Amino acid sequence: MSEAPAVPQAASADGIGLLLQAPRPRAGWRLLPARVGAMCAVELQKLRHDRTELYTRAVQPALWLLIFGQTFTRIKAIPTEGIPYIDYLAPGIIAQSAMFIAIFYGIQIIWERDAGILNKLLVTPTPRSALITGKAFAAGVKSLVQAVVVVLIAAVLGVALTWNPLKLLGVAAVVVLGSVFFSCLSMTIAGIVLSRDRLMGFGQAITMPLFFGSNALYPLSVMPGWLQAVSKGNPLSYQVDALRGLLLGTPAHLALDFAVLLVAAALGIAAASSLLGRLAR
Repeated sequence: MSEAPAVPQAASADGIGLLLQAPRPRAGWRLLPARVGAMCAVELQKLRHDRTELYTRAVQPALWLLIFGQTFTRIKAIPTEGIPYIDYLAPGIIAQSAMFIAIFYGIQIIWERDAGILNKLLVTPTPRSALITGKAFAAGVKSLVQAVVVVLIAAVLGVALTWNPLKLLGVAAVVVLGSVFFSCLSMTIAGIVLSRDRLMGFGQAITMPLFFGSNALYPLSVMPGWLQAVSKGNPLSYQVDALRGLLLGTPAHLALDFAVLLVAAALGIAAASSLLGRLAR
C-alpha cells in the first residue's frame, strides 16, 4: 500500500501564496525619492548631450560681473560694508542666474501637456506632489551647474570666495531651495494661464521686479522704505543673504534664511501640485 503524499509545509504554502499574490503598491512617499532622482538624471543627461544652454546662460552673469561689478567697484557708489563691490555682487548674480533658469520652468510642463506626456504621467500611481517635486529639484540641478560656472568666473576675476567644503554644501542647498521655489512659482503660473505665450509674458514681468526688489545689487539700507518692505517679503533676498554669509563670511541670518527658503519651497510645491490637474485638462 503506497504512502499518502506528504502535506506541504506551511512555509512552502506561504511562499506559493506570496508568488500568486500581487505586490502591494508602494506608498506615495516612497515614490518621491525615486521620482526626484529620475527627473534629476534626465536633466543631467540633457546637459551631458547638449551644453549649448549652459554656455549661453553663462554669458549674462559674466557680463554682470565684468561690466557692472568692476565699474561700480571703481566708482564706489554703493556701500558694501568694506568689501569690494564685485565681491558683494557675486552671490547676487549666483542667485539671479538660478532664478532665471527656474522661473521659466513652467514652459516645459506646458510643452509636456501639449505633447500628451503630462496626461500619461498623471494616470500613473505617482502622486502629483512627487511629479512637481521631481521637476522642481531637476531645476535645482540645472541651477546648481550654473552656480558652479558663476563661481568659477568670479574666482577668475579675483573675487574672494570661500572654499570651505561645508560652506559650499550650504551654498548648494541654498541654490537648490531657491530654484525649487521659483520653478514651482513658474509651474503655478502655468497652471493658471495655461499658455506658453502668457507664461513667457508673466515670467518676464516678474523677474526684474524680483531681482531689483531684492538685496542682490545693493543693501537694504539704501532702499526707500516701501522697497525695503518688498525686499523683506522676497525669497530672493533671503537666498542672497545666505549666499553672502556662506561665500564671503559677511554677517547673515542663516537660520532665518534657510527657514524662509524651506517654507517657500514647501508652499510652492503645494500650490503647483494643486493646479497640476487643471493644467492637464
